[in-house]
Amino acid sequence: MTKLLETEGLEAFYGDFQALFGVDISVGEGEAVALIGANGAGKSTFLKALTGLVPSRARTLSFSGEAISGWPADRIHRAGIALVPEGRRLFPSLSVEENLLIGAAGGRAGAWNLDAVYDLFPDLVGKRNNPGTALSGGQQQMVAIGRALMSNPVLLLCDEISLGLSPKIIRDIYQALPKIRASGASVLVVEQDVGQALAVADRVYCLMEGRVTLTGTPASLTRKEIAAAYFGASDLKEAS
Repeated sequence: MTKLLETEGLEAFYGDFQALFGVDISVGEGEAVALIGANGAGKSTFLKALTGLVPSRARTLSFSGEAISGWPADRIHRAGIALVPEGRRLFPSLSVEENLLIGAAGGRAGAWNLDAVYDLFPDLVGKRNNPGTALSGGQQQMVAIGRALMSNPVLLLCDEISLGLSPKIIRDIYQALPKIRASGASVLVVEQDVGQALAVADRVYCLMEGRVTLTGTPASLTRKEIAAAYFGASDLKEAS
């Protein structure tokens, strides 16, 4: 497997507060990787460190074989890393289609355009002229994913895309991931929902208090191992 993204010894900070401690994570070309952990484990901070949104340092922070440590967020985005942020972060003054078009501002060529996004999420076709925030939570999440895809990413980062959504909508959104991977993109999914993460990932990492506590394939990890890594306990019922 060719490594697309690799971090070694990644540390991240909010002022004097250190949030990540020596995180080693990799994502291969065409791979889906899940990053799980409880609230405050450092999952979103890890994505922000990758995208240049929080200060970080590392022995290795590479993407497509190039060191990206210290790059500004816009350069990282143009290189092919796109983030679907927690909470969607749509522009309320813009229509659905205008929100989508913002994703294409970097000018990267590729398979994703308005037609491709509408084909992936047909629920948005009839809403294209509606304000981006005048939609259901699930439809807003589709817009947020579509906006990221419009940049034609090599690596798509998804931060808690199931948060606050109904099981049916979560299922519909996650059914889009195979099509996204078929376009050539790798995917790194941050999830609190352990079952959902295990269902979509080729490999899984668990974070607790800013450190990697477990890694492996879904088939190789037991519920007891995941629980111990997730909570430092032996009972996974709380994480289900």
